[in-house]
Amino acid sequence: MALVEVKVPQLSESVAEATLLQWKKKPGEAVAVDEILIEIETDKVVLEVPAPSAGVMAQIVKNDGETVTSDEVIARIDTEAKAQVSPLEVKAVPAAAAPAPAAAAPAAGGSKSDVAMPAAAKLLADNNLSTAQVAGTGKDGRVTKGDVLGAIAAGVQAPAVQVPATPAVAKPLPAVAAPAMVNLGDRPEQRVPMSRLRARVAERLLQSQATNAILTTFNEVNMAPVMEMRKRFQEKFEKEHGVKIGFMSFFVKAAVAALKKYPVLNASVDGNDIVYHGYFDIGIAVGSPRGLVVPILRNADQMSFADIEKKIAEFGQKAKDGKLSLEELSGGTFSISNGGVFGSMLSTPIINPPQSAILGVHATKDRAVVENGQVVVRPINYLAMSYDHRIIDGREAVLGLVAMKEALEDPARLLFDI
Repeated sequence: MALVEVKVPQLSESVAEATLLQWKKKPGEAVAVDEILIEIETDKVVLEVPAPSAGVMAQIVKNDGETVTSDEVIARIDTEAKAQVSPLEVKAVPAAAAPAPAAAAPAAGGSKSDVAMPAAAKLLADNNLSTAQVAGTGKDGRVTKGDVLGAIAAGVQAPAVQVPATPAVAKPLPAVAAPAMVNLGDRPEQRVPMSRLRARVAERLLQSQATNAILTTFNEVNMAPVMEMRKRFQEKFEKEHGVKIGFMSFFVKAAVAALKKYPVLNASVDGNDIVYHGYFDIGIAVGSPRGLVVPILRNADQMSFADIEKKIAEFGQKAKDGKLSLEELSGGTFSISNGGVFGSMLSTPIINPPQSAILGVHATKDRAVVENGQVVVRPINYLAMSYDHRIIDGREAVLGLVAMKEALEDPARLLFDI
């Protein structure tokens, strides 16, 4: 017997631990090299763990839902065995540790995949359902929380006979978890556990408000010049670079121009020190099925408009597919949050620690403004910049936002770095 260990991938310094989602292989099943064995959820990303060698799954050391750390052994593969259950494999997964109902094999009419997303797996377990009873609409047929809720609403119930014929287990068991949906007549309630990402976001937001002296300054921007330039060059730009020119590249460029003029906006606090960063790593807030993530545009000052648009499009797709890496989500010296894509008119964004400032972008709407004593209609966007008042005075914050406004209202400045 030649055993090869399956280990947790190296996590970043900011990620202390992770959670195993659901094993795709059981002891005794054949495994191909680089075949994905399980996904691991951190507070930032979901990592896939491939098989380091071909063989047979010999032992599962850590079960679904357990907490693990970097380089921890979670399974072992026998590279010499054939695909059959051996005494070692039986011993590795005793009856008491049998997979939860959420890991049941798929049946006709159910999910094509036996994988459920974390929130979905919890709902399945709480309602004694399996993936075989729920049609998955996620990637590769994965069962999502919405799929489970839809199945529950449609009246899908646990099988009538679920208790093994073991006398010791056949006795009624006390409820160990509240049902996901409590029937209170016309006032139902649903209890869903936070994912690691959601819990981490909550923790960081509270940390930000508790440790930063957050103040927000506002300004309005006439987006007509940017819209005109974008319209003028859109066709040629897309033909040349293979990507459409959006508004975010203008906001990124305008932010970098302001950060260069007022370096404290790009700084961070470390104890009693102010750390001034000589580089511009801009975090772009992106919505994903798992929650809000903020991938980083590294050295944004050195990126062209096309580079920025391509990278943002790549981040958006990776966020949707859950493929963002820890490296792509680590660091950052300043962030931009675009609530305008959802129709937001105004907001006060919360600083992403350890950064000291964040720009909030909103929906551009035609509004009545006064120019040269006349009321005219212009496409206006309200910008909001929250900043840490411990190190950033109102003067720098206001002038920094004004610098962004001026760059956007005269985008030719961005081309000449003025």
